[in-house]
Amino acid sequence: MSGDGDQFANQGLVDAALRFAARAHAKQMRKGTDVPYIVHPVGVMLALLETGETDPELLAAALLHDTVEDTGTPLTRLRAEFGARVAEIVEGCSEPDKGDTWEHRKQHTVEYLRTAPRDVQVVAAADKLHNLRSLIADEQVLGDRLWTRFKRGRDDVAWYYRSVTASLKAGGLEAHPLVQQLDSAVQGFFGI
Repeated sequence: MSGDGDQFANQGLVDAALRFAARAHAKQMRKGTDVPYIVHPVGVMLALLETGETDPELLAAALLHDTVEDTGTPLTRLRAEFGARVAEIVEGCSEPDKGDTWEHRKQHTVEYLRTAPRDVQVVAAADKLHNLRSLIADEQVLGDRLWTRFKRGRDDVAWYYRSVTASLKAGGLEAHPLVQQLDSAVQGFFGI
């Protein structure tokens, strides 16, 4: 009987994270679109589920992964509401200084993911995979106009995705389906 209670408690954690993320991102849209931002955290969670990652704390962290970085939600609040592990994963997925240059922020991410805890690596891989899937879909509609949404062009974005993928591989996730899918999408979209 305790197993059933754990299942309901775990489902409650994911549901609570979904509600929290939906409220936190309520006024946000995906960059340059009219797509509600919450689609992205849900997409990250679905990418985890598609590859067999079913740990409720990991799924909750996926839903919450941009709340600290993009909504100003204090990490202490996530720790209080969702526990230390979820908060640590979200912290690991957040850029430490949004005011820094794009190049420094992205280089930090690339370097950090090589040695980050597995939980952070897995959520970050799902995040990058969902972002890249969105880019691919948008480019099919917009063509080269897609790149006007961003401060950096296709070449810089390609460098970032290739570098993140290489870091995740070097960090021990080479065989993980998320990284394999990310690698395939990077090669297919940006070329080798």
